Amino acid sequence: MSTMQTNYNTFTSNTTALQEALNRQIAGWSVLYTKLHNFHWYVKGPHFFTLHAKFEELYNLATANMDEAAERLLTIGGRPVATMAEQLRLSPIKEAEAQLSAEQMVEQVVADLHAMKEVIRQGIDEAGEAGDNATEDMGIGFTATLDKEIWMLNAFLGK
Repeated sequence: MSTMQTNYNTFTSNTTALQEALNRQIAGWSVLYTKLHNFHWYVKGPHFFTLHAKFEELYNLATANMDEAAERLLTIGGRPVATMAEQLRLSPIKEAEAQLSAEQMVEQVVADLHAMKEVIRQGIDEAGEAGDNATEDMGIGFTATLDKEIWMLNAFLGK
């Protein structure tokens, strides 16, 4: 067996916690995607055009990150959660509430992005323990993007 195969086999035998962490991320991105669509469709008020476009940008980001995390999970031998029931069960994000103001929507998105950062941080830690630098790097990239989005949304809120 080659060194590369040996390392891969050792790596994959230590990834159960990492696979679970990635599935929590996938679930979170999925629920956030749906929640952002809700906000995109139902936002009202003087900031409609700004927020309508921003929510679309964010649900596209959620889709890209969900897909990247799922493909990484498949690469390391895992199985991404792929039903809404599983995603709702594992997600750190809750479904959208009815009749929120535009400001309340943005506040919820900020809270949700913080929740996603926490789940991603847990995945980074698990990836480090598993010796999976590629997954660590992916998570670090996700958190850097979320930091910027949180900053921008807080600026919108005047915070």
